[in-house]
Amino acid sequence: MSEASSPPPASRRRPGRAERAARPAPSTARYRQLQHRFPPTPVVSEDELEAIHLTSLQILEEMGMDFMHEGAREILRQAGADVRPGSERVRIPRELILQAIQTCPSEFTLHARNPERNIAIGGRNLAFAQVASPPNCSDLQGGRRAGNQVDFRNMVKLAQRYDIVHCTGGYPVEPVDLHSSVRHLDCLSDIAKLTDKAFHAYSLGQARNLDGLEIARIARGISAEQMEREPSLFTIINSSSPLRLDTPMLQGIIEMSSRNQIVMLTPFTLAGAMAPVTIAGALAQQNAEALAGIAFTQLVRPGAPVVYGGFTSNVDMKTGAPAFGTPEYMKAVLAGGQLCRKYGIPYRTSNVNAANTVDAQAAYESVFSLWALVQGGGNFIMHSAGWMEGGLTCSFEKFILDCDLLQMVAEFLTPLDVSPAGLAMDAVREVGPGGHYFGTAHTLERFETAFYSPILSDWRNYETWQEAGSPTAYQKANAVWQRELAAYERPPMDPAIEEELDAFVARRKAEGGVATDF
Repeated sequence: MSEASSPPPASRRRPGRAERAARPAPSTARYRQLQHRFPPTPVVSEDELEAIHLTSLQILEEMGMDFMHEGAREILRQAGADVRPGSERVRIPRELILQAIQTCPSEFTLHARNPERNIAIGGRNLAFAQVASPPNCSDLQGGRRAGNQVDFRNMVKLAQRYDIVHCTGGYPVEPVDLHSSVRHLDCLSDIAKLTDKAFHAYSLGQARNLDGLEIARIARGISAEQMEREPSLFTIINSSSPLRLDTPMLQGIIEMSSRNQIVMLTPFTLAGAMAPVTIAGALAQQNAEALAGIAFTQLVRPGAPVVYGGFTSNVDMKTGAPAFGTPEYMKAVLAGGQLCRKYGIPYRTSNVNAANTVDAQAAYESVFSLWALVQGGGNFIMHSAGWMEGGLTCSFEKFILDCDLLQMVAEFLTPLDVSPAGLAMDAVREVGPGGHYFGTAHTLERFETAFYSPILSDWRNYETWQEAGSPTAYQKANAVWQRELAAYERPPMDPAIEEELDAFVARRKAEGGVATDF
């Protein structure tokens, strides 16, 4: 037996399973700030992209868009849009659109109460937000059920446990056991205390926006003036496709943009339902709605941070059900990225699927979504972890599966080490022809970090896997989320800040919260 193939001495042996289990998990801090490393993939030519762009402008000039907020129509009228008495329809000249979007910042920072959790948005930056807004949740033991406060809080805690989840994206599940007049107060104060990451406020009426802004300010322990300099809250503004922005959404833009907070303008354009059945036609409508809303943010406040949101996909034409993670969705994501680069505006997209359970469909549709957004240059990714059933369910097991996928994306974006140490000539000399690298110093020094360590993948042989009870990925994910939830520790918060936050929430509840009819 050659020296190279003989058992390594004790000082160089591979650590045993018990030793490895006792070691702390490698830090995932490197995943907090991700950046795209590869040129984005175009799906249409420059001429074809220009055709989509020009069609969008033609839609806004000829058909126009409904702005259902009287004050918003007045802002547009004063800027030169065609607003006719007694009508909500606004026709917007292309020159107004193109001039307004010139002031959109291409990069900015979303500030968290923990500065280490600040998120860079735009440019080559990539950030992942947790699933948001499903009315239901599910897990292997409890099955599918209506959203509630306990599950809401547990999902928020899991978001804090994983560095690959950069922020919450809204309520990870809607806690319908809380009255809608005060639900936002409980939920946002919970998010502010249970995580130290940035968060979102729904634009469902002026009062909810103002409460969200105040909770974000208190949580960071800053003045209103500092918060205006440092965007600390974001909101998703969905146009009511086709070609309509309703009163609560427009009020949200006015409240957020006027205070220099982040608006992510996202049309909900499903081809064949709320948009033309062709993907190109759906993209033209998506772009028209996005440009109209984005331009409005700049009329409210030039330079206000804004993100272009793409959410175009297709529907099952037999049932009308939304489909996600499809080839059509991938093409729409790539084209949306091209449009954002044309305008120099950050890009929001989503990790989505339409599966009803944690199965192969859930995995491959999510992988297709992730591959598209990476190749399309997405900057801020909504619904990154936990989305199921086309957005109707938040799954605890799917959250873990998605965190695994997100960390794989992060590792894929990690540069190769082509330094002398990475090229490993010393190890090659040590082993020589016909040996192996398991026991070399080069391998053992990198044992914990040489490759990505998966959360769920099972690479044991079949017999060992059988001896362990033949666990499926679904079962393993179930055990992982419960283990992580048990290990959760609430991030520290200054007692004075927590007291101020609790006092604000108590006062607003005593005042009755918000009206529920907008």
